[in-house]
Amino acid sequence: MKISNVLKGGLAAGLLAVSLMGASAQAAPKTEFKLAWSIYVGWMPWQWAADQGIVKKWADKYGIKIDVVQINDYVESINQYTAGGFDAVTLTNMDALSIPAAGGVDTTAVIVGDFSNGNDAVILKDKTALADIKGQKVNLVEFSVSHYLLARALSTIGLTEKDLTVVSTSDADMVAAWATPDVTAVVTWNPLVAEIMKTPAAHEVFNSSQIPGKIIDLTAVNTGTLKDNPAFGKALAGAWYETMAIMASDTPEGKAAREAMGKASGTDLAGYEAQLKATKMFFKPDEAAAFAKSPEIGATMDHVRGFLFEHGLLGNGAASADVVGIELADGKVLGDTGNVKFRFTDAFMADAAAGKL
Repeated sequence: MKISNVLKGGLAAGLLAVSLMGASAQAAPKTEFKLAWSIYVGWMPWQWAADQGIVKKWADKYGIKIDVVQINDYVESINQYTAGGFDAVTLTNMDALSIPAAGGVDTTAVIVGDFSNGNDAVILKDKTALADIKGQKVNLVEFSVSHYLLARALSTIGLTEKDLTVVSTSDADMVAAWATPDVTAVVTWNPLVAEIMKTPAAHEVFNSSQIPGKIIDLTAVNTGTLKDNPAFGKALAGAWYETMAIMASDTPEGKAAREAMGKASGTDLAGYEAQLKATKMFFKPDEAAAFAKSPEIGATMDHVRGFLFEHGLLGNGAASADVVGIELADGKVLGDTGNVKFRFTDAFMADAAAGKL
């Protein structure tokens, strides 16, 4: 399902109703939870942690069960979460606001895993300058962070989206699309960027390192579920930071973990470590908590909500970017305080840092 189908037209009202019913159903205390994730350098640790028994170890500690499920299409993973099929999902800050939050599903970012620092890129075929994108059809996951990156890139050279044509393309189809002669420009993320860049005609003309800290990768949980079941958030944080410690270590175990994550994402150790270099990973929970509480988050989300409003992605009839409230980790709210649907918290990361999990 394309992201535009979720955010536009008559489906919005139906999705809201389904989502709210799902949130209500999730409100009762429960012991079994589902986390949806999709292929991306910063989210590969979830499957590895599940395979190694680390997720089970932390779930057992809190008397719960956590099922870690890979969804091949990134947007579809968010759609399924939004519809109530999952309790948690891996997604970016922008997509958390534009899909579940704008759809009425109150969502809390419990883990700030990293921010893209080169992993997202604009790639042209047989052209070497960003300005060459003018007049081209550009394939990307419409209204995702790729769309946002494109808009930011265009603004640096005095162009707008009116100067090109956006073609909505699933991340699952991106590499195959690039291989066709009709596709000459794409915006996507790793490991897809790395795969596309292997072709001799590919030229990277802009990437997320030029807007550092703006594309933030999260593990988020339904707020009602989290409120009634804080043990779920604690188990997620415990499993995540145990995995981070192994993954970041210069040990045979750390190397084996990175190699396994690389293989699972379609590359090898060298390829995965190259992707990690283009990612600002918060391996330590205190670093993640500090970033979550930094003023930078508020400034970034203010810019993101403006982009979404300009593209009509905060709901039909939204009068301004304030329509969906965003609660920051320090308690401040951007937008409507009576309609807060997206939240940042440093609580679980801080507990991990303090050894309180």
